[in-house]
Amino acid sequence: MSKEKIVILGGSGFVGSHLAALLVARGKHVRVATRRREQAKHLLPLPGVEVVEADIHEPQALKTLFAGADAVINLVGILHGRRKAFEHAHAELPRKIASACHAAGVTRLLHMSALGADVNSPSSYQQTKADGEAIVRAAEKTHRLHTTIFRPSVIFGPGDSFLNLFARLLKFALIVPLANGNARFQPVYVGDVARAFADSLDDIDTFGQSYPLCGPKVYTLAELVRLTAATLGYSRKVIPLGEQASYVFASLMELKPGRKLMTRDNHFAMLKDNVCSEGFPALFGSPTPLEAVIGYLNEADPRRAYANLRQQAHR
Repeated sequence: MSKEKIVILGGSGFVGSHLAALLVARGKHVRVATRRREQAKHLLPLPGVEVVEADIHEPQALKTLFAGADAVINLVGILHGRRKAFEHAHAELPRKIASACHAAGVTRLLHMSALGADVNSPSSYQQTKADGEAIVRAAEKTHRLHTTIFRPSVIFGPGDSFLNLFARLLKFALIVPLANGNARFQPVYVGDVARAFADSLDDIDTFGQSYPLCGPKVYTLAELVRLTAATLGYSRKVIPLGEQASYVFASLMELKPGRKLMTRDNHFAMLKDNVCSEGFPALFGSPTPLEAVIGYLNEADPRRAYANLRQQAHR
């Protein structure tokens, strides 16, 4: 049975915005839940997108959101916070989502986890991501859900908070001391992640499966920062820090008020390589090389990004 009405939690964010555009381009009706409508205003021009203000942590609000839906996609995740905040977003919410799906009669659930999710990790982010996976898998039996879990490496593309963050830092810093600079990543393009979610919706072969999502090439963090600098035409000296110095750096950055550049939990997560032991899943096509699209860093205008989303939706 084709899934035509899709609810996306986290749909106003980076991945969610690209996924919503792709789904409506494929003729789907997409309902995006957001705490404040203003956060999702860039999606309003897309035909077939319904933006609903709701507190997704309230079980009754979830049940109302899911009414009449054919599938639910959970993209909610946080990178910074205390242990309780990670548990709230990565474990408690998936449990509520599974229960609300059951109550609303929804049988299809796609869930965004993370490469490196591991209950034995020293990182609370990775521990709670693993807890969320376990909850989703358990819901296959307890709530008779057809689930698919995706575990991407870091995701890049227009509007990302990864390479664009370094682009902003490089604008002002001639010398960049880089915590965990030798950590290895296998970045995956946001369009490939969105395609994997969209392609799996109606594919029964993906039921009960978990898929790592990585790009075609492995980089150290220092190599990614140097590539960002070269793309922007900057001449910068990048100095990778050792493990002890990286921990001290992360500890200092954690004290910074406002939006965090890095925390100790991020440091712990980067102690293990964030790479795939196997290639990008063949059933979702071929992954996009970073070098083929990194030019978006020179076009980091939000208005242009929204225009690209509209173009993807053929509007």
